[in-house]
Amino acid sequence: MTDHDRQTPRDDVTARDEGSASDESHAARGESEAADEPEVSWFSALCDDDYEFLGQPDPLLASSFEHCRNIVLAADRYGFDNVLLPSGYQLGIDNTAFCAAMAPVTSLRMLLAVRCGELVVPQLARQLATIDQMMDGRLTVNIISSDLPGEKLDSEPRYRRSIEVMHVLRELLDGKAVNFHGDFLDVEVDPPRVRTVSGSSPLFYFGGLSPAARECAAAGADVFLMWPDTTDKVLAVKADMDARAEAKGRHLRYGWRSHVIVRETEDAAREAARRLLSRLDDDTGAAIRQRSLDSTSAGVSRQAALRDEADDEGYAERHLWTGVGRARSGAGAAIVGDPDQVLAKLNELSDAGIEAFILSGYPHAAECDLFARHVLPHLEHGPLQFTPDPVNPN
Repeated sequence: MTDHDRQTPRDDVTARDEGSASDESHAARGESEAADEPEVSWFSALCDDDYEFLGQPDPLLASSFEHCRNIVLAADRYGFDNVLLPSGYQLGIDNTAFCAAMAPVTSLRMLLAVRCGELVVPQLARQLATIDQMMDGRLTVNIISSDLPGEKLDSEPRYRRSIEVMHVLRELLDGKAVNFHGDFLDVEVDPPRVRTVSGSSPLFYFGGLSPAARECAAAGADVFLMWPDTTDKVLAVKADMDARAEAKGRHLRYGWRSHVIVRETEDAAREAARRLLSRLDDDTGAAIRQRSLDSTSAGVSRQAALRDEADDEGYAERHLWTGVGRARSGAGAAIVGDPDQVLAKLNELSDAGIEAFILSGYPHAAECDLFARHVLPHLEHGPLQFTPDPVNPN
């Protein structure tokens, strides 16, 4: 096993490349607000989701402040635009505390996942505004339509509650007093004294495929996130979401959340994919999928169907490999190929309307290094910049 095969996050993981990928990518980040230059984000594995071999826990890759911090710092040095900080009730470390700790030591945006069922909205507004102040206005928010721990709401009421949460949260973060009496929230409150740097709400990213989830996103999200799928399915979902948002007097931007495996040749990339699964047994993979809080969602079901439609090696398309989903709930596929092939796939998705990519790989620091060397310098990219529509709570 080479050092590169076994690489884990270290403070020096990107220093040797700062003169190439990092410089070019930081320049691209600072230049663009155009719609044709997508936002490119990485992922910090706060929820115990980092492996050299899927399904094989490794103490060196377990979620910890140091481990996840070094992934974020690497993404920052390489010039990514944003980094997703996922949230799980039982898994990993707390992402809000982590985000606050990272605020003074990184210069990129952070996409903080917040679980609608677990926080009082006025408290959440104050918390987010405080963190945005600490980040000098770089906070973005990934809204998760969660249950309370131990609670189980049906899908439709849970998503209706999330619409109400997004409405009240955005009003408070926009500095407005709220007098709202809904089915789930009953709130009469002034906005918190602390305000975001911009004076308005951060962007809300949101994903979900069920009809109730789609209505929720159309009513309250700014960026609709899709998990990996074939390009024709991406176009179909986008068309449906455009129509739903238009019916509510809103419009959406679109994001893609997937893994990536890039190597100097396609054969090497495919071999890396095989190696990632080489120690996984089916029972272990099923147990990992089932322990996730979203294991029965429509999106997870679609990822399972995508695996069923794939060829014997797990490829739903030539460069879309579904093997990751054998040991992971949620985004279950990876873009696999050489640098030109990965770049071409990202450009194809951009042409289909994707304006934000949230990428990851295993191990996360090592794949961040590879993607930043081989692909990121050739992508024109920059953080999403636009004025959000108000949430429509009806």
